[in-house]
Amino acid sequence: MTIEKKAYGKINLGLDVTGRRADGYHIVRMIMQNVDLYDTLVFEDNDSGEINLFTESDKVPSDGSNLICKVARQLREEFGVKKGADIRLTKRIPVAAGMAGGSTDGAAAYTALNELWGLGLTKEQLCERAVKLGADIPYCIMGGTALAEGIGEELTIIKDLPKCPIVIAKPPIDVSTGWVYKELDSKEIENHPDIDGIRGAIETGDIRKMCELIGNVLEPVTASRYSEIGQLESLLEEAGAIRAFMTGSGPTVFAIFEDENRAKEAVDKVLASQITKEVYLSGPINPDN
Repeated sequence: MTIEKKAYGKINLGLDVTGRRADGYHIVRMIMQNVDLYDTLVFEDNDSGEINLFTESDKVPSDGSNLICKVARQLREEFGVKKGADIRLTKRIPVAAGMAGGSTDGAAAYTALNELWGLGLTKEQLCERAVKLGADIPYCIMGGTALAEGIGEELTIIKDLPKCPIVIAKPPIDVSTGWVYKELDSKEIENHPDIDGIRGAIETGDIRKMCELIGNVLEPVTASRYSEIGQLESLLEEAGAIRAFMTGSGPTVFAIFEDENRAKEAVDKVLASQITKEVYLSGPINPDN
């Protein structure tokens, strides 16, 4: 039996940190959105009991440290699965980009292996297991447009973001999420984004209002070290974006447009600037639709 899955990346339309738990996890309120930029994973069961991961990307480990393999081990051990799986990963989402590339691959592993091994788990039951391996994985299992709270695992699905062109650009730098949060903890957050206002604007279909309210408390930390983030945002807004902003802990920047032709021209302008070669024309997507 063979199962193929698309694992979609995400952007944060709003990201606030409201506290920190005793175990070190940060308490967040985020608006998460899938975008039409995805990795492809092909799963095939085997009788050897081995979990074999194959990938052409030299930036992604193919050993047991990969989240895909951790998901497989977790499910096999809990349910006493004797079969193994051969897994082929084609990577398109930029690595270390703040787009949940590893988490979405892990989410695809949960849904695919649930089918492949006939475990019969619901999405909610998969999410209960997924949060043990990563706070972003439950959202990646549910997908679409969602308010994420707690450490990211408390999800409220909201109305889909209206269709619009989104340009995604990742500068050639890697950012340590741990470093970003450590820096954030060392100072007081001055500006908290209006997460409820962003949600309300999405639900009324007011993209311009949403763009006015977009905010990410992690951006001042990352952008203060890496000037490429601000350079990309300025370039994209000058090219006609309603708003450009950083997603997650960075360094990826996304820009929301109203006109697809202007978005295509913006891609060309980013490439011409030579700030980065990793630039994509995408858009919001709900994988269940």
